[in-house]
Amino acid sequence: MKTLKRILPVLLMGLFALPQGAYAHLIGGNGLVSGITHPLFGMDHLMAMVAVGIISTQIGTKTIWKVPAAFVLFMVVGGLLAISGIGLPMVETGIALSVLLLGIFIAFAKDIPANLAILCVALFAIFHGHAHGTEMPAIAHPALYAGGFVVSTALLHIAGVLIGHYARKTKLTLEVLRYAGVGMSVFGFMLLAGI
Repeated sequence: MKTLKRILPVLLMGLFALPQGAYAHLIGGNGLVSGITHPLFGMDHLMAMVAVGIISTQIGTKTIWKVPAAFVLFMVVGGLLAISGIGLPMVETGIALSVLLLGIFIAFAKDIPANLAILCVALFAIFHGHAHGTEMPAIAHPALYAGGFVVSTALLHIAGVLIGHYARKTKLTLEVLRYAGVGMSVFGFMLLAGI
């Protein structure tokens, strides 16, 4: 059991280093389950959402829930913009930049000012939300889909918080987490370069 407790966080953090394309935007569906699973199938979204939780633990307990809350709130704003027909330039570029910069934040694990983290996360969330809001009108039950996506996002943030807390307890895991941040930023760079 002790071995499993040591290996599981490392495996979860290893997700940051997996080279996969960003194809979550092409997944269809018609309800709550589709909304819940949608962020899980796009490595760009999965990385960014877990990273937000990890970064909030790096900042500290005072703002631990403010950073993820900002992401969820502004993701909804981005989705509403898309549903309203308000276009947003360079959405995929914004998402790729989020992966790159959030990975850098994790890799350096320095004291990031809370307001800067909240500002960055809010901006990135608008792009993530807009990408998914663009698809919602085609979904049979857009409200269920949106609710599922919000729930899934919040759960991924919580997973990131738990990973961050575990990493703070063990030096080895903290180092692995920093390397995972480097892998995540490399993945973001690859997305930007179209590789």
